[in-house]
Amino acid sequence: MASAARSGTSTPFSATTTLSAPPTPKLKATTNDFQRIAEAGAITASTLIEYIASRPASSSSVFVYDLAEQAGFGSLTKSWANAGSESAPVVSLQTRAGAGLSLVGRLSQGTSRDAAKGAVLTAYTTPSGLAAMVQSLTYLPPATPTSRLVIQVPTVTPVGERFALSPTLAPFTPTLALLPEGFTVLLSATPQEAVDLATLSYQLTNTHVIHFFDHHGSTRETGHVATPPVVLPEPGLTLEDGLKKAGYTAFEYAGDQNAQTVVVLPNGPLALAAKALASRISGLGVVIVRVLRPWNEDALRSVLPSSVQKVHVFDDVPTETTQGALYLDVFAALLNPLERGPVVKAHRIVPARTQEFLSDPAAFFTHILDLLPQPVAIPPLAAPNQKKLLFFSTPESALAALPKMVEAIFLPHKSLSSRLLTDYDVFSKPGGVTADRIILSPKQDESPFVPLSATLPLSARSTGVADFVAVLDEALLRSHDVLSHAAAGAPVLVATDATAAELAASLPSEVAALIRERDLHLCTLDAKALVADLSKGNAHIQKVLANVTVLLAFLRLYLGRAATEDLVRKVALADLGDSVQGVQLAELVHKSWGGLVEIELPAPAATSDASEHASTPLKAFEFNAIAVETAEGDTVINGARLGSWHDAAKHILFPSAFTPAGVTITSPEEQHPALRPELPERTFLITCTVNRRLTPLEYDRNVFHLEFDTRGTGLKYEIGEALGVHGWNDASEVLDFCEWYGVDPDRLVTLPVPGTDGARVHTRTVFQALQQQVDLFGKPTKTFYTELAEHAARVEDKYALRFIGSPEGAATFKKLSEKDTVTFADILKRYESARPGIEVLCELVGDIKPRHYSIASSQAVVGDRVDLLVVSVDWVTPSGSPRYGQCTRYLAGLKVGQKVTVSIKPSVMKLPPDHKQPIIMAGLGTGAAPFRAFLQHRALLASQGVPVGPTYYYFGSRHQSQEYLYGEEIEAFVLDRTITRAGLAFSRDGPRKVYIQHRMREHGADLARMLWDERGVFYLCGPTWPVPDVYEALVDALVGHASVSREAAGAFLEGLKEEERYVLEVY
Repeated sequence: MASAARSGTSTPFSATTTLSAPPTPKLKATTNDFQRIAEAGAITASTLIEYIASRPASSSSVFVYDLAEQAGFGSLTKSWANAGSESAPVVSLQTRAGAGLSLVGRLSQGTSRDAAKGAVLTAYTTPSGLAAMVQSLTYLPPATPTSRLVIQVPTVTPVGERFALSPTLAPFTPTLALLPEGFTVLLSATPQEAVDLATLSYQLTNTHVIHFFDHHGSTRETGHVATPPVVLPEPGLTLEDGLKKAGYTAFEYAGDQNAQTVVVLPNGPLALAAKALASRISGLGVVIVRVLRPWNEDALRSVLPSSVQKVHVFDDVPTETTQGALYLDVFAALLNPLERGPVVKAHRIVPARTQEFLSDPAAFFTHILDLLPQPVAIPPLAAPNQKKLLFFSTPESALAALPKMVEAIFLPHKSLSSRLLTDYDVFSKPGGVTADRIILSPKQDESPFVPLSATLPLSARSTGVADFVAVLDEALLRSHDVLSHAAAGAPVLVATDATAAELAASLPSEVAALIRERDLHLCTLDAKALVADLSKGNAHIQKVLANVTVLLAFLRLYLGRAATEDLVRKVALADLGDSVQGVQLAELVHKSWGGLVEIELPAPAATSDASEHASTPLKAFEFNAIAVETAEGDTVINGARLGSWHDAAKHILFPSAFTPAGVTITSPEEQHPALRPELPERTFLITCTVNRRLTPLEYDRNVFHLEFDTRGTGLKYEIGEALGVHGWNDASEVLDFCEWYGVDPDRLVTLPVPGTDGARVHTRTVFQALQQQVDLFGKPTKTFYTELAEHAARVEDKYALRFIGSPEGAATFKKLSEKDTVTFADILKRYESARPGIEVLCELVGDIKPRHYSIASSQAVVGDRVDLLVVSVDWVTPSGSPRYGQCTRYLAGLKVGQKVTVSIKPSVMKLPPDHKQPIIMAGLGTGAAPFRAFLQHRALLASQGVPVGPTYYYFGSRHQSQEYLYGEEIEAFVLDRTITRAGLAFSRDGPRKVYIQHRMREHGADLARMLWDERGVFYLCGPTWPVPDVYEALVDALVGHASVSREAAGAFLEGLKEEERYVLEVY
């Protein structure tokens, strides 16, 4: 066969080369083993950062947020803690509203055991997660040598419709201005730098630290020698001294020392690429920002050359309308009113642009070079004698381990540097696609570190940069654009059981044309067949021997013209030994040598079915998943332990709603996996066990009692708190709307998660979105009319909608909203030409808000149960259309056994701290709900012999026979003296209307004494209308029985509000 001669012209091997490979890293290894493996280059910098952060000498506790695990960071820390190794305790947390408050609480003085004994807490999160935490971090106490916070942030963020992973800082940068003083923000990019700055994070003792590192690329590479440092805090160490000691500065300048054009970038993969570019051309300088906070203006000015005339600041921002924080910092540092300085220009790099620059480095370099006054061609960035190897396979392929075997051959080589990076695409093919990139270069090479994304990009428009391409799953040739990455004349190895003729005939026409155009050496190997007779029917042995056979074929192609069977055997000998699974290495070399076949493709005219093969476009590889192997042997994909790689795409689409078979929720305190991922608050899935109407069927008000089983959910509530019910729209109305709108209810729709500026999205069917999330039958806001107008096709509809949303249309809007009580769906049907796409419509309408109901039970009494008291809300519009309260309609229709999503909301309705304090409760209708919980709790205390103070209960409704809510329980509480005195007011039962304020006046002396002398607490719950009358009844009681003026009585009641002894919960 014809060998790929070009690969042999600069081979680093000789016939006498001796190689040895490190063992496969074992995460349960001892510290010495771990250090030895790390020094051999077989461990990533990200793993070392987890190792450093999880040592008890570094952290007292590690808090792993879900977003960090979904980015492939934190699973090892949890694995080590579970294995009982020398690791700090680990706490798993969800990224929700108020994220970070638990950290604040652990470090706050006087409220935390950790604060009392001293603690260094570590948290793992992503840029998106950190953005959600910043508001909470403003409450963090100042750092001390024994009490501080370190946040390790892997820069990985899903962006776009295909959830491509990006190193952008865009989700965090808008919140940088909110970050309180007392924080140091470090940015690292290279593997060694990431380990060094992670170490520095724990050496600094007078500051909280946030450390961003390039987990998107460089810190996941293997092949870098990095010794796990012994981290010891250094009291008094300043940031400047710590950086200097580690060999770094806050700002690094690279390029022409007399440059007139300077680009400023946050440290990361693009900054490293720009640095490499600046080192090869004149007239350009690059400033890499390594420290974002504290911002040092003098340090920035000191690194800029005096010749600079223009400074271009590249800012990661979520949208092009967002002003970048880095630009503002640089502009302020260089602004000098007394003399003319350089012009500072902002370049807002949105996530989509970051992805473009990463996948197509030429576009990034062109963008920078266009800033220079004179045209400059893009120089070559590859180091001399550098080799670029690319392997495509599927994660569950029998040959998936081959790239690591290739790496093991090169890692211990004394004069050769090897870098390996593995990425996954789980969307473009069921089961996923793996791309392994290996860069080989001389160790003495001193050129700047360039990220693999720039050295060997996987661009959809690749012109060919790889010196060798292996396709370990032949089907990828027909489904994916894999060969476009091969440079002209490069060898291509395809592992297949097809014959040369079969493979040639099956190639898509554009793939065959590319092979001819670039003169690629297409070689095939049927490794499984070659070793079938050697494995003796043992599947495991056959798999091992097949991998070795393909490895040997790779070595032959890599060595090129210098290759001989004996040389290939000698190169592999040190790593594989004389025999593999009882088979002599020489025999395997011979079989591999004889089985490697180069295919000569026929001329285009001889391919009769070319048009058939060209019918399906080839897919581009897109990096959207990270896999981690844990100490237990599990594969964790984007934070989930999945049953198979076929489940990976489902997990990304439904990270909170997808749980594979065989995976159980181990902790009842964790968020239930079946709940909606877009909700910011913690939610629980509880089960309806009782739905009982309390009022007669013929009565015009449906008041009903609900009970829910909370066992196994972790739901806890305090007396007086409210239950937030995340109700659903009526299913039949949703389906009717879908039919009218012309949208398939089973179609998938992707929506942004509220509050994330589009950084996070979730996917569900149209029916699920409209039934469970979108407030389709809610009340439109003025903004909705204005925004809907832009989608109207008819001019009259457009102007009508604009008018209603304008200040001039206030009266019309008020009539529609308050009198006609129109819904979003009504407006869409009224102005039919306004039909935005369903995704846009969902965003315009917004989400259903949870409705909160006072909990009508005491958990100490009822146990794993929560009770509600609800009245159905319904009315008829002036036009005769029936209307229903969305959530009460949903609750009224609940069936026993039905699941409901709920959350807990704190309330002002709290029992006094002293059980002996008197309480006065006044409830109208369903306002009796929290007082039922109060009474249950006081009855429990009394049964336990705990002294309790007087308890007065006032209740009002229209008819005793129809609406005496929980009447039997109230009478029982009166009989057992839980209720000291009851004042019942049924307004429609007597010749004159009697309300609760009338009953209160009857007990004026008692009320005045309890409030004035005995520190009693008054509560009112229900509608707002009786508030003035109740207030006047209390004022009259104080005037008549406490001998104070009306002004003094009023001031006293106002003072009670401040003391939380006059509590209103009205609606």
